[in-house]
Amino acid sequence: MFTLASLLPGATYAFVSSVTPGPNNILLTASGISYGFKRTLPHMLGIPFGFAVLLALCAVGVGALLVSVPAAEIGLKIFGTGYMLWLAWQLRKNSIGKSADSGSDSDGKPMTFLQAAMFQFANPKAWVFALTGASVYVPEGLSLPIAIFVLVLLFCAVMFPCIVLWAGMGSTIKYYLQNPKVERIFSTLIVLLTIYAAVAIWFPLDQ
Repeated sequence: MFTLASLLPGATYAFVSSVTPGPNNILLTASGISYGFKRTLPHMLGIPFGFAVLLALCAVGVGALLVSVPAAEIGLKIFGTGYMLWLAWQLRKNSIGKSADSGSDSDGKPMTFLQAAMFQFANPKAWVFALTGASVYVPEGLSLPIAIFVLVLLFCAVMFPCIVLWAGMGSTIKYYLQNPKVERIFSTLIVLLTIYAAVAIWFPLDQ
């Protein structure tokens, strides 16, 4: 029988998965520093939209089928790795702390809504998040379409405040990067974390 209390384990899992560091949160922080909170909004909105589609596909079995096909999984990993390395290069080239020195947002282009949505399909943490959520936390006592809708709504509702937190943290941090040495250290750290996220794509999805 379905009750609101039965959603608590899924909500807890969604919160822990969303608030902890990962590719999305690293990029949100970097975007908040480079472009400010307002210009990062399309990025913030694209993440839950893309994840909602991914989670729904996993809930109906398409996601698990896709990652079980070696060619499809390798293709996703190659795309994800290439995209993350390109982002790391852009961050290094643009120096994410430049906007902190000038007191204004960077002249570069933040990730768009569509780019953020599509990135979820190349994000290993999003796959683990979606596959686990679809296999463990689908509400019982509801028809499958409604259960999937409730699951997607729950996970995205929990995820979005976490997204806002990381982007807001980035937009706040940029005002404390006035020291060029601190800026270089922080910029290097973000670039290295982005490269790590690219390498982590090749880790098994079940780990």
